[in-house]
Amino acid sequence: MDGVVVEAAGRSLTITSPDRVYFAERGETKLDLVRYYQAVEAPLLRAMGGRPVMLQRFPEGAGGPSFFQKRVPASRPEWLETARVATPNGTASDALVAADLAHVLWAVNLGCLGFHVWPSRARDLDHADELRIDLDPSPGVDFAMLRETAMEVRGLLAESGIAAMPKTTGNRGIHVYVRLQPRWTSLQVRAAALAVARELERRRPELVTSAWWKEQRGRRVFIDYNQNAPHKTIFGAWSVRARPGAQVSTPFTWDELVAISPDALTIATVPGRVAEHGDPWEPMDAAPQSLEPLLALHDRDLAAGLGDAPWPPVYPKMPGEPPRVAPSRARRASPRA
Repeated sequence: MDGVVVEAAGRSLTITSPDRVYFAERGETKLDLVRYYQAVEAPLLRAMGGRPVMLQRFPEGAGGPSFFQKRVPASRPEWLETARVATPNGTASDALVAADLAHVLWAVNLGCLGFHVWPSRARDLDHADELRIDLDPSPGVDFAMLRETAMEVRGLLAESGIAAMPKTTGNRGIHVYVRLQPRWTSLQVRAAALAVARELERRRPELVTSAWWKEQRGRRVFIDYNQNAPHKTIFGAWSVRARPGAQVSTPFTWDELVAISPDALTIATVPGRVAEHGDPWEPMDAAPQSLEPLLALHDRDLAAGLGDAPWPPVYPKMPGEPPRVAPSRARRASPRA
């Protein structure tokens, strides 16, 4: 089949190679991926509509090679919306804005499976309106430990009067999101995430760690505060992972946490779930929240002498950052007494 024309947001788009198999487990095709995104249009656009996105393209499907593309190609439709974004080293590029479903399907036709999403809207790139708590499954960490950590995150945020909602990552992790008033920079949001990580590490040191260096984490859940650093994207809600089973990064309710099975949430099952139960994240946009209680925790940590925590290597050296070297290497490099 040469192509299929689909309608989205009042536009006609031609999906090329629609019968190419993208997901090996059940044989779902590129057109099946398009139909999935059509089925979840409303919750998808609530989650990432109006935000710049980075594309991870798999031209041959989930089992083939891939590459990240932040800059949209020069040969693009004149109606395509973009936003001028920067990388950590200051390089600017025009990123796709998920303005509507036509923009999403245009990217899907290029072989984009899922979307890596900015924490800010294209109309206000200086202010992040999402806090993203990334529960990272280090080696030896099972999903039961992630469930327990997610409940700890929920409890800590609730103590500060902050409501949060979880989603699967489409792989092994859990993300917990907070919709924010667009008043704070990504630097401030990262500081709040670091405060959450450190406080939970104090409360549950056998379960949670804020240690950036893998050699220090042990068999504990790492809360990756750096996922909130400036210019950082994160895998978007309702996006499809490049896995043989076409797993979806799926928002869910807290009541579902005890039984949620990430591998069962796929492009074959999620549309029916949305049709029956709706979007569990829909209430988030109605009441954006304050970051001030978490920034107060961060200020407390600074007053106690904790200072900043390490940044990823792609960032320039940041004020107050400790030496950006693994502790074991630092010990080997230090002169003997």
